[in-house]
Amino acid sequence: MTSRTSSVIAVAMSGVFSLRNVSHLECIKCGRRYAARPDRYTCDACGDAGILDVIYDYDYISRRVSREALEDNRDYSIWRYTPFLPVEEESPRRPLRVGWSPLYRAEALGRALQLDNLYVKDDGLNPTGSLKDRASAIAVLKAMEAGADTVACSSTGNAASSLAGNAAAVGLKSVIFVPERAPEGKVAQLLIFGATVISVEGSYQDAFRLSAQAIEKWGWYNRNAAINPYLVEGKKTVSLEICEQLGWEVPDWVVFSVGDGCTIAGGWKGFLDLYRTGLIDRLPKMVGVQAEGCCPISRAFHTGRPLEPMEEDTIADSIAVGVPRNPDKALRAVRDSGGTMVNVSDEEILAAMRLLGATTGVFGEPAGAAALAGLRKLVADGPIDRRDTVVVCVTGNGLKDIANAIRASGELIRVPPDLEYVERALRRRPRSRG
Repeated sequence: MTSRTSSVIAVAMSGVFSLRNVSHLECIKCGRRYAARPDRYTCDACGDAGILDVIYDYDYISRRVSREALEDNRDYSIWRYTPFLPVEEESPRRPLRVGWSPLYRAEALGRALQLDNLYVKDDGLNPTGSLKDRASAIAVLKAMEAGADTVACSSTGNAASSLAGNAAAVGLKSVIFVPERAPEGKVAQLLIFGATVISVEGSYQDAFRLSAQAIEKWGWYNRNAAINPYLVEGKKTVSLEICEQLGWEVPDWVVFSVGDGCTIAGGWKGFLDLYRTGLIDRLPKMVGVQAEGCCPISRAFHTGRPLEPMEEDTIADSIAVGVPRNPDKALRAVRDSGGTMVNVSDEEILAAMRLLGATTGVFGEPAGAAALAGLRKLVADGPIDRRDTVVVCVTGNGLKDIANAIRASGELIRVPPDLEYVERALRRRPRSRG
């Protein structure tokens, strides 16, 4: 453990910390309120179903943030938005630079989809290659505030690697539970970052259940985003960046892939925060995209019935969550924004990976490209209009899942060392790969 980690734990144990910008935590089921302690996860009365919301004092935040202050801020990471985050002012910010990922105007991709104002937010360029770094940065800081020396979670891959990397950066230990189908690239990251990795025979649900039992038994800090209310707050910084990078122009639509539901819930929370503090004057519509082989939240959205578990049958491992733990916040985000949800096949995801790479130079893993596949479908079928401003979020880097990237891209050209064979091969090459 580093000396800095030790000092933060000592301060945490002394009770010096205080969240001046947070009013309380509130159960989304029953409305019970709780003090915003770093190790408060769920509602006592509602159990694991009692997911908590972080409720802010927006008057306090409004006095400390402005467009002008952000323009002068040279901290290009999630910590530029500290007034919007549930972290102690005394807590040191960890060293990895998380956030401020690029927002590209995707003109060629827009032409392919017949959209005039399309942007791609490439969160695969975060330190461990996914949007999940935003949540893990908060997790390790809250773990330090709670006096913990070990952080644990279950994950299909991205949350795991982001936790392991961010924990390593501050000298905390990490224990990760992954389902046996987790891609090798993601597992390799965990081991490189020094995590204790436990591969669980079974589904993500099996890994989640085992991690919950272990966390309770050994008292590790819980990084599971669907349980820990603070992690959605890290994910929301993607929306704060989108608005600032667009010059405070609010997009009409923002598209996310959906697994547990935490990412789209965080995206919506970010826009609400800006709206409630007067930094923006309207809100976008949220689009949630799930894989056809695992779409319990989308099915609940379209049928209006309670969520039912599903099998996890898709190449998009990062969103293959058959029993999502945070569906209520996700459904609330889509419904309250006037948005929608759509399902895409694995074949549509593979095609979107090719299209994204060929038109933007952005390499997205299957779950990251799923958002584009969903957008493509909605543009073809409605309700998105050609003149609408749309942001599609690519949540993970394609290098995390090389097997499916190769499957998406097709075979390379193999020739003898003779230019004549190259010429023949190029003549036979298909013109379009989207």
